[in-house]
Amino acid sequence: MLRKLILPLSLLPLYAAPALAQFTPALVSDYCAKCHNFEDWAGSLDLEALDFDHVDKAAPEWELVIRKLSAGMMPPAGEPHPSQDEAKAFIAELENRLDSQVTPLPAAPALHRLNRSEYANAIRDIFGLDIDASTLLPQDDASEGFDNVASGLGISPALIQGYTNAAMKVSRQAVGDTTLTEASTAYNVSPGFKQFDYVEGLPLGTRGGMVVEHNFPLDAEYAIRIRGGGRGGGGPRIQVTLDGAQITPENPRDFRLPLNAGVHTLTVALIDTSRPTGVNDIYSVYSPPGTIDTVEIVGPFNPSGTGDTTSRQRIFSSCYPQSNDAERQCAERIAVDIATQAFRTPVVPGDIEPVMAFYEQGYREGGFEGGIQQALSRILIDPRFLFRFEEEPADVAPGEIYTISDLDLASRLSFFLWSSIPDTELLALAEQNRLHEKDVLLQQVRRMLADPKAEALTKNFAGQWLYLRTLAGVTPEARSFDDNLRQAFTQETELLFNYIVNEDRSVLDLIDADYSFINERLARHYGIPDVRGSYFRKVQLPPESQRRGVLGHGSVLTVTSSASRTSPVIRGSWILGNLLNAPVPAPPPGVETNLDGDGTVVLTSSVRERLEAHRADPTCASCHRVIDPVGFALEHFDPVGAWREYDGDSKVDSSGMLADGTPITSATDLHDALMQRSDLFVNTLTEKLFIYALGRSLDYYDMPTVRAIRNQARQEDLRFSAIVEGIVQSPQFTQRVKSGGSTDPQPTTASR
Repeated sequence: MLRKLILPLSLLPLYAAPALAQFTPALVSDYCAKCHNFEDWAGSLDLEALDFDHVDKAAPEWELVIRKLSAGMMPPAGEPHPSQDEAKAFIAELENRLDSQVTPLPAAPALHRLNRSEYANAIRDIFGLDIDASTLLPQDDASEGFDNVASGLGISPALIQGYTNAAMKVSRQAVGDTTLTEASTAYNVSPGFKQFDYVEGLPLGTRGGMVVEHNFPLDAEYAIRIRGGGRGGGGPRIQVTLDGAQITPENPRDFRLPLNAGVHTLTVALIDTSRPTGVNDIYSVYSPPGTIDTVEIVGPFNPSGTGDTTSRQRIFSSCYPQSNDAERQCAERIAVDIATQAFRTPVVPGDIEPVMAFYEQGYREGGFEGGIQQALSRILIDPRFLFRFEEEPADVAPGEIYTISDLDLASRLSFFLWSSIPDTELLALAEQNRLHEKDVLLQQVRRMLADPKAEALTKNFAGQWLYLRTLAGVTPEARSFDDNLRQAFTQETELLFNYIVNEDRSVLDLIDADYSFINERLARHYGIPDVRGSYFRKVQLPPESQRRGVLGHGSVLTVTSSASRTSPVIRGSWILGNLLNAPVPAPPPGVETNLDGDGTVVLTSSVRERLEAHRADPTCASCHRVIDPVGFALEHFDPVGAWREYDGDSKVDSSGMLADGTPITSATDLHDALMQRSDLFVNTLTEKLFIYALGRSLDYYDMPTVRAIRNQARQEDLRFSAIVEGIVQSPQFTQRVKSGGSTDPQPTTASR
């Protein structure tokens, strides 16, 4: 007989369920059984056959009922619906019973490997090197919407070759290789980036241009070549700065500089001598000629040494041999130190024999530093670095549940919050076996969320959940759209998410914020007055604004449109799937989904009129009755998020009725409807963050934990940290199932 999972004492209050209410299936009989019965079997579901007293026997089906009923997607549009009070009472009762009867299971995910982002961050944290992993490694596949889910992180010959090449390149760069030959690196300005105005981060009084942070591998000379600039003899001058100081080469388009090894910041911009740009850009009234297109850095020439770089300081911080006799011992000490960081666990000399074999080979070819370089490359291709192995205790039988070690907990924490390896403090606490203590664990969570490295949550979690990464590849046909606006869209949403994390605000601000972060370019696009300059600042939205939360952000509105028009279907599906976790099915095979014709006829009807004609097909109507009204509510926003009153020749009609009968006429009404379903949004955010934290998909046995985290966070004003703290204390995050047991998803026993 299966035994219940034993929870740590500190977690018992979080998972204690309230007393069970009387479970009555009246709502199912009145509103659901008409279709979901043995004969009609709609959705392959017979609710009449389920055991209402033992909902755990059909937990996946009941979880689906909760999801559909909470989102108002069932019963179908046009059918009688229970009142909101009836639905809420039924959902609460069903959740209560499921949470009491279903055992949370810390199912073991597939073996994790580091994705590109994690690899780059680990290199940064070990060596102090910023690398562009996209130039070294193939793109990672996403699963469940995220590229850190273990089941989607496969292995291929191209990937192994990429890791090998990256290891050799990183190790040479970290140590400094005086045999390097000249190489060229080009930094290009996007063709769609308009250079009419001041660019944040460049010297005041300039316009256009770019900021380049480049790692110069050796003390040497480097050629700087700038393409673009003015047109003809009367164009603007080029201004160049190095590490904040202006430099005046004889030919600012092509010059050489002697530079110390390490990272230097180069800025290149334009100065209009005939039309100086004011600090607040008030003179930017026309489109001046001239651009900066490319900054090319070539070198090293005439190298004089490896220099005193950050990476060398970190590598040789423990020792540098003063005699030949001391080299082997020093090399071993360096290898142990670097391997301890890279492998995320204490390492002793006996653990790195293969690494030292590489050192010996490199020593024969290039002396002590050549040996260190080869040793580092071996560490960077070691499976203990590239994969997140977790130790399984020998005294636990296959299929049993055990609490993971503090070292494995440290890695889970750091890859969740930082997309990187644990730092020294985290590893020290793990080695002392203190990290699992509740007070210590929560203190570390707060410290890690306050660290700048937590921006990885914005770039990697929010960037994928909210489709911000997708924005880089869209090509709207709107005349008002350019790369400046694309960057502003991304920055606005990232700044909002960052603000919620850093200020530990309610996660409901993501859909309810009456403020945003904008600059002049974005303010002009949105029609918000009195915002000057290219820097972003927090701006209070007027009470009547329809731009509350991410649904008013140009980023979301653009990625959920097609290139030439809005798409209520994409927008509605995005909201249902990403904010309410109630995704709609794909169109059946053979159904025509093209609303734009074959291109031979100019369409003058609005998108809404075309969708209404499309919905006349009964095959399409059932889904579109759910999707379209959600998307129609945002129709006043054009394909790139600007406000409009007309769609072609037709006045915009944003009215509709949600599947549960709620009437909506605007984006404000849609916002209010989402806020009425705020529990469902918080559930969705928690589920998405849980998937991202665990690196695996969720199943029915995870949902009691999701709701427990939501309920606890509700008592803490739904602060972002409350959800994170709930996740890292959960059995799914702190425990694991010993491999080799039954494939039955329920645990066979409990231990430790």
